[in-house]
Amino acid sequence: MPSERALVIIPTYNEHENLPKIVPQVLEQDPRIEVLVVDDNSPDGTGELADALASAEPRVHVLHRGGKQGLGRAYVAGFQWAIEQKFDYIFEMDADFSHDPKHLPTFLAEVGDADLVIGSRYLDKRVTVVNWPMTRLLLSYFANAYARWVTGLKLWDSTGGFKCYRRHVLETIDLDRVRSNGYSFQIEMSFRAWRKGFRLKEITILFTDRSLGRSKMSRGIIWEAVWIVWQLRWWALLGRV
Repeated sequence: MPSERALVIIPTYNEHENLPKIVPQVLEQDPRIEVLVVDDNSPDGTGELADALASAEPRVHVLHRGGKQGLGRAYVAGFQWAIEQKFDYIFEMDADFSHDPKHLPTFLAEVGDADLVIGSRYLDKRVTVVNWPMTRLLLSYFANAYARWVTGLKLWDSTGGFKCYRRHVLETIDLDRVRSNGYSFQIEMSFRAWRKGFRLKEITILFTDRSLGRSKMSRGIIWEAVWIVWQLRWWALLGRV
């Protein structure tokens, strides 16, 4: 019987400094793991660097997109590629080391009795965040409380982007109907999985703010998250999720 396969999707835009460091650390966690870099035509040459990594290592793959189209669209493209390639487990993971690759084996162990495993920074009110200013931490913490209140989604960290899906979850969700593109994409995907009746499980991760490169957070991303939770609630009432 063939071994199960796991794919770690890493979206990139100007991650030239981080990518050659994080990819080897991801691969060394488990021989079943492969990496898909989804690059949005980074002007700093990240895409070309990803191609070089892929030419030297068969477990590394690259998907090039024409320009900066957003986090959500990058993940949807990666999900569709992973489904076509029949990977059993499909991860979301940041390129900037805010998500520690050493957590990957724990995800693979926990997904044995879940359909979607979410790495949580706030599980049971325990904060596991390093190097964030207090304003950013409070914004994130209360944004998650707000999302729980509006949507009914019982997750401590619905905005977290370190996740592991079983392929069947992504095959069941209509990815063409996913509308979020910023960090609210994480809320929408978990909400859609929950509404489909899949088993969601949170595990504690240590989240460390990036030391290299620039954050992609913007005011537009924040406002998208504010209104998308109400759309999700409305769509649920109409039976559209």
